[in-house]
Amino acid sequence: MLRFVRSAWLALSGIVFAIRTERHMQFHCVAAVIVISLGTLVSLNIVEWAIICFAITLVISAELVNTAIEQAVNLASPERHPIAKIAKDVAAGAVLAAVFGSIIVGLLIIGPPLWHLVF
Repeated sequence: MLRFVRSAWLALSGIVFAIRTERHMQFHCVAAVIVISLGTLVSLNIVEWAIICFAITLVISAELVNTAIEQAVNLASPERHPIAKIAKDVAAGAVLAAVFGSIIVGLLIIGPPLWHLVF
């Protein structure tokens, strides 16, 4: 059990590192708070909440993996290198794909009830 707690603590420190050092992670966290607030405002049902939570988790997870790849590439290749650039760009592209998918999910789920609430 102690081993599990230590592993969980180290994982949490990785999340905190990403939030403190990565501007995009901070942006994703703020966006998540806004989406959760809007979801509460329009009273999402349990299935809609599950989908929204999955989309938020997907984006945050992708950003964490992107941060890990960037840190590892920076360690392995401190100088500029075309392959290092590709690794970083592809990891960032994965985050962007997750973000676009999550925006679509948010618009489909929160958009219509929010529209009816406002107009």
